[in-house]
Amino acid sequence: MSVFHVYSLPSELLQSLVLRNTPTGDDQHTLKPPSPEPVPPSSTSTISCSICLGVSFTDVNQQRTHFRSDWHRYNVKSRLNGGQPVSLSDFAQLIDALEDSLSGSESSTDEGSDSDHDAVSTLVSKHKRRTRSITPNSSLRRTPRTALSWFHSPPSTQIGIYRALFPFDTPEDGHLQALKDLQVPVSDGRSWAMFMVAGGHFAGAIVRVSKNGEELELQSKKVKKPVPDTEVLRHKTFHRYTTRRKQGGSQSLNDNAKGNAKSAGAQLRRYGEQALRDDIRNLLTDWEEEIYDCELIFIRASGANRKIFMDYEGSALSKGDQRLRTFPFPTRRPTQSELSRCLQELTRVKVSHFTEEALRAQDEAYLASLPKPKLLPAPAPPALEKPKIKPVKLSKEEELFREKWQRLVEMISKGRLEALRALWEREGNDLGGIDALIPEWIGEKRAVTLLQLATCSDQEDVTNWILEMHADPTIPVPRLEAEGEGVEEKEGEDSKRRLTAYDLAQSRPIRDVFRRNAGEHPDWWDWFGAAHVPSALSKEMEDEREEKKKARRKGLKDRLKEREIKEKEKEKSTVEEVTPNISAPSTGPRKLGGGGGDIAGIAGLTPEMRVKIERERRARAAEARLKR
Repeated sequence: MSVFHVYSLPSELLQSLVLRNTPTGDDQHTLKPPSPEPVPPSSTSTISCSICLGVSFTDVNQQRTHFRSDWHRYNVKSRLNGGQPVSLSDFAQLIDALEDSLSGSESSTDEGSDSDHDAVSTLVSKHKRRTRSITPNSSLRRTPRTALSWFHSPPSTQIGIYRALFPFDTPEDGHLQALKDLQVPVSDGRSWAMFMVAGGHFAGAIVRVSKNGEELELQSKKVKKPVPDTEVLRHKTFHRYTTRRKQGGSQSLNDNAKGNAKSAGAQLRRYGEQALRDDIRNLLTDWEEEIYDCELIFIRASGANRKIFMDYEGSALSKGDQRLRTFPFPTRRPTQSELSRCLQELTRVKVSHFTEEALRAQDEAYLASLPKPKLLPAPAPPALEKPKIKPVKLSKEEELFREKWQRLVEMISKGRLEALRALWEREGNDLGGIDALIPEWIGEKRAVTLLQLATCSDQEDVTNWILEMHADPTIPVPRLEAEGEGVEEKEGEDSKRRLTAYDLAQSRPIRDVFRRNAGEHPDWWDWFGAAHVPSALSKEMEDEREEKKKARRKGLKDRLKEREIKEKEKEKSTVEEVTPNISAPSTGPRKLGGGGGDIAGIAGLTPEMRVKIERERRARAAEARLKR
């Protein structure tokens, strides 16, 4: 692949160039080429990175190098956090906002250290891109601007130039003319100033990037030793101790955040910062004439270190200087070799060769990799305020009436029969009689009558009293409330049958109250039909039931006694089987566990204890035999 210098492009190539427009409906004004071709990537292969704005690579090694770069790691972490990828130029500007370099480790190799990863994480947390607000009616998709401005030469050649080489006020459609202006030779040649400072390291150089008219004329005559395209005129590097190793950040930033440290290392770092500032400013003063003649000035420094170069008394640079640029790509630790690499990267033209069909295919893949715009959610309609229900003011008579009902329901639910009788004698007629329906404002959902309420509350005496007061047991219960209480209907009955107070009974004594009243007062109600009572219960039936209970209990007691007698006889037979094997000696000690046949030693013990003692004696005798 041909290598071109940005200030010495072939005239044939320069005349055939047209500006490439962005592949989307960007609202920036750009020149459109004759055919709608997408922006070509900076490689000659279809290997690309779908995260870093579709950048392509020539081989696998270049792809691996890109994946290890800080730019790629930052875009990956930013995308995981919901952000958007940035271009090389934007990433370079983000780097300048940090105090230390993303690669400002002890090594100048391409491999990042632990501090690199920490710097990338810090950069992600501090510089999250804000999502742009897009109205629902907007159909345009804005794409991030890349650091390169691309030009096309038919039929299949594309070149890329860094935008930083063009003047700031140059519009997008003026880049082609600006590129042609760069080819015009200058009498004294073109020169740049390049400065880098990070982590106490400084590197600076004055370089010549294009030849003057005489040198071009000599080179056209094919002299034996042609003048090189770039040349380093002056350079300087030095280092001061300003940052603690693997801690990051300068001592001044640490002092501003936590206060002045009093250690010896902190004093040395403060002195190093002052010495670094004085050395850089003295160097700028020595190079003031060369800096004045420079066409562009590239500075790589953080916000705090950037103040070293400008806006001080007698400074050679000012903040509003139109020549100031930042490096539009990631840089490593400031060294002379790094400055040479950056100079080569800026002055060499990026070349690729793609046909229009291949460019269109890559353009579609590039558009697919861009984040889709998120529509702002439509504002939710204001919630309608529910009208407040004003409480109804009750009269004194209504308040007394509600109080009586509440006391009545409470007495029935708690089974206070004596107080209920006294209240009913005084207020029964005013409350509507024994079959009066419970008002809805009471909030009782289980029953609608006093009889149903007493049955649900499982109050036997209150239920019997209400039935004796001639309460109607045939009044139906609301079905939903009855089913909610877990009342189940019997098999074979109609599932749509209305339940009554008897169906609400949860225990046998309550059901016996209904059956007993049905036997005593059979002519009061339709007990066995509408009231759902299965049968009457008379005094004789209750006595017969009691006799059966007594007989059943007596049978159980007799069986328990027989079982106890059998157990005692079994224990006695077991003791008798063990006792003949025990022989009592005529003389000797009478201790528990003493002689082999000591009957007196086990006198007064229970049969179980005697069996255990005999078992121990036999075990000891067996052990003695084994020893012999």
